[in-house]
This record gives sequence, C-alpha cells and structure tokens, in this order.
Amino acid sequence: MAHAPGMHSLEFKLPDLGEGLTEAEIVRWLVEVGDLVAIDQPVVEVETAKAMVEVPCPYGGVVTARFGEEGTELPVGAPLITVAVGEKPAVGTGGTGTEGSGNVLVGYGTSEAPARRRRVRQERPLSGASATGGQSGAGAANGRAAATAAPVNAQATGAAAAVNGQSGGLATEDGPVPVISPLVRRLARQNGLDLRELTGSGPDGLILRADVEYALRAAGQGATAAPAAGPQPRVPQAPSPAPAPGSPATVVPAEIRTPLKGIRGAVADKLARSRREIPDATCWVDADATELMRARTAMNAAGGPKISLLALLARICTAALARFPELNSTVDAEAREVVRFGHVHLGFAAQTDRGLVVPVVRDAHARDAESLTAEFARLTEAGRTGTLTPGELTGGTFTLNNYGVFGVDGSTPIINHPEAAMLGVGRIVPKPWVHEGELAVRQVVQLSLTFDHRVCDGGVAGGFLRYVADCVEQPAVLLRTL
Repeated sequence: MAHAPGMHSLEFKLPDLGEGLTEAEIVRWLVEVGDLVAIDQPVVEVETAKAMVEVPCPYGGVVTARFGEEGTELPVGAPLITVAVGEKPAVGTGGTGTEGSGNVLVGYGTSEAPARRRRVRQERPLSGASATGGQSGAGAANGRAAATAAPVNAQATGAAAAVNGQSGGLATEDGPVPVISPLVRRLARQNGLDLRELTGSGPDGLILRADVEYALRAAGQGATAAPAAGPQPRVPQAPSPAPAPGSPATVVPAEIRTPLKGIRGAVADKLARSRREIPDATCWVDADATELMRARTAMNAAGGPKISLLALLARICTAALARFPELNSTVDAEAREVVRFGHVHLGFAAQTDRGLVVPVVRDAHARDAESLTAEFARLTEAGRTGTLTPGELTGGTFTLNNYGVFGVDGSTPIINHPEAAMLGVGRIVPKPWVHEGELAVRQVVQLSLTFDHRVCDGGVAGGFLRYVADCVEQPAVLLRTL
C-alpha cells in the first residue's frame, strides 16, 4: 500500500510472551486494516498455552496490513501487523507514531523501550494488480504473503485500494483470501469451509457473508444453482449418502479430529508428563462434615463477607501442610533431591469453557478465610473470562481439587506436575452415620490424597489425610494453630 509523503511502515511482531511460551493462536482481531491505532492500543487477542491475553501495539498510526487469520498459530517473532507512521500524529496518541512505548503484553508488565529499531518494510504491488491512475493511493498486497500469514489490505487514510477488476488480483492459490470481515472468516472456519474455494459476489470478488451462507446451504442440500446475482461460489464436491425421501439432508462425519493446542494442549502435555515421571499413590477416607457446614453457617450469619466452603478447606490444607511439610515439595530429578518449600502457593482446579485451569493463590498459608474467599472468587472469574496471566497459573506447591461440584463422591486425580500431592474433595451429601453411638443422618464427604511416593511414605500421607478429616469433623481442632 502506498503511503502519504513522509510516512513509512513499521512492522510489529508477536512479542516474547514470557514463561517459556514460544507461540500463540490468534483468537480475535481487535482492529481492521485502515483503522487508526494509538500507542499501546490492543490490536489482537491471542491464546497461549497459559492464558488468553490482548496484545498492545507499541506504535501509533494507520494499520496497513494484518498477518494471519483468526485461528492461525504464530511463533514468537512472526509479524502481526504493519502500521504506517509519520510526521502526522495518529488520532489519540498525543505524539508521532515513530516511537514505541516498549509495552509487551497487557497484564505482563511494561519493559524498557527496545533498543533495536523496527526495520522499515518496502512494499511491492501484487503481480497482476495495477493502481487506478485517478486515485491518490494504490492498493498492493504485501510481498511476504503466505498461506498462514497473509495481510489483507483495505482502505486507509483516505487512499482507496485499487485493483485491475479481476478477482485474481485479490487472491491467488498462495495469496490472501479476499475477505475483510472477521465474522465471515469465523463462520467459514466453524463450518469447515475453505474460503479459497469460493468466488465472492462482492466488489472485485470480495467474499461476503451471503456467499458463505449460500455455499453452506449448497453443501448441505446438494444445490447446484448459483445465486440470483453475482458470481457463483465454487463449493468443493464431496461424496455423501443420498438422504431418504422426505428427510432433511444430513452428513455424519466418520470421525472428528480436534487439535491439542492452546490450553487443552498444555494440559494434555502436563498430565502425560505427570503419569510418566511421578510414582503416585492414593489414599482416601470418609469424613462427617456436618460440624464444618454448621461452622460456615455461623460465620456467614455474623455479618461481613460470606466465607466459601473452598476457603475453609484451603485453610485446613495449609494447617495440615504445616504439620506434614513433606507434601509441600517437589522432586528435582536431575539433582536427585527433594525440594521442600517454606511457603504454600495453593493451586485449585477450575473447569472453564476453555478447559481445565489451575489458578494459584500466592502465600495461602498467610491468608485468613476472608482473604482466601476473595482471592478464589477473583481467580475463578478471571479463569472464566480467559484473563488469567501466566503468573497466576504457575508456581503452585500443592493443589486442592473440589471435584464434588460435578456431583461425584471420589476420584484418583493426577498430580499437577511438578508438585508432590493433591487433595481431592467429593460432594457433601446426607448419609447414615454413627454419631455419638447412635445412627444418624449426617453430611458426609469423601476425601482423597494423591501423593508422590518419592517424597514420603504412606505414614506421612495417612497422617496428613487423617488430620484434614479431623478438622472437617471438628473445626475447633484448627484453633490450636490460629
């Protein structure tokens, strides 16, 4: 794309995300080509193996190209966007776009401005496309177009993108797909439709939402007629069984493959590693939680913030780890040493729409029930919205897993590598129980402890679990350590 005099392009690349992360998947673009962006304005939402974050651009100016479609996985250092900057300040920046802020990621902290300057990219017009002579700017595809990182140029700073009238000038087999709207891309991706197989009915072959919807209907109904107006989309032909007379056409896939990437892939790798490296064992016990439930009711009736059951269980965990510190440790396999921690960073398993996450409550041993309740609520909400940072998902020393929320009694969970133990809590349900020599209906819970047998023997694990059960049955036991 040609720029106004005095303007040049700066390329913004996917920054180092920290925590050893080397790639990220584009979830949602927050800007379009041609938009004016301010310094540090978020331009794209990406998902890493740790969290979903917004990436701010350190330049202010006009977006001239975007690299990669939604759903594309990019390595660190790959181009994200190019921004035209120059002497004229971008709207809302309060300064020229030639200087960056040095920010890396929202929620990851701000670093010094990089000493290395972004190089100026010289753009070349796409072969086969010529600019319209009467217009002030010429539309050109970036010379680095690729199947997985292809910029789509559109109108910017009053200069209209021009082509020679042929749809081939917008897209080639290896070039950018003539789609501007991210909604169109998402609709096609969700239905497994290859946009390169379509010819758009919009200006200069632009693929519109109506084209995608028509192609999906044609694929489902076996239709061969073209739309009333515009070129006919080319739909890939695939053999499908003929529907029974009078029944709607349905195509049942033989198998569905889901890539293990992002958070789901990170969880899979961690669980597999835990099973390979940790010789785990599990013990469990039933406990009468009636008194614990009564104590919580009394706390919440006294006024002030409500105390969650998870917070009380966490407080019991930290007290038990103070008595049995062997379980608050990890194994350094290379040094053949057991590393025992003096602090308790308590992880808790949380199921979200994006998969299983284990946020970490820092210094849980130094928090009271109110503080634990507030931190659990904050981290749980961040997990649901996908805004947990890598720092909030790493560094745990022990994990609490309340799988009772799924309506199950017991489990033998996989240890959260590289930790040494995990306490599991089942549902609390009324059951017959012998209480003070008589049969009564009590609130009963099953507790399980999965531990790394390298850090301790069964006596320590059994002692830990028994102490937890005693505190559940008689919360006054905790008064000795308060």
